[in-house]
Amino acid sequence: MLHTPTELAMTIGAAIRARRKAMGWTQVESARRAGVAHRTWRRMETEGRASIDDLVRAALALRCEDTLAALFPLPAATSIDALLRQQAGTAR
Repeated sequence: MLHTPTELAMTIGAAIRARRKAMGWTQVESARRAGVAHRTWRRMETEGRASIDDLVRAALALRCEDTLAALFPLPAATSIDALLRQQAGTAR
């Protein structure tokens, strides 16, 4: 299912809020742990607006950095030659 950028950003913001609440943290505490302003954290949760740096800081604070790092996986190889090129590239 395709989403607009705004819908996807709002979904991410809601996930940040849900994760924060599940950890029992306030917005203020989460912002402090992430090293961002409380206003920035609130905007991230409610409007889905944040810089990449703020999103990375939130992921680190919420212990989701592995998931964030896997956000853009390499596409599946379409041939044996492409697979070998991918493997050679990751071996370096």
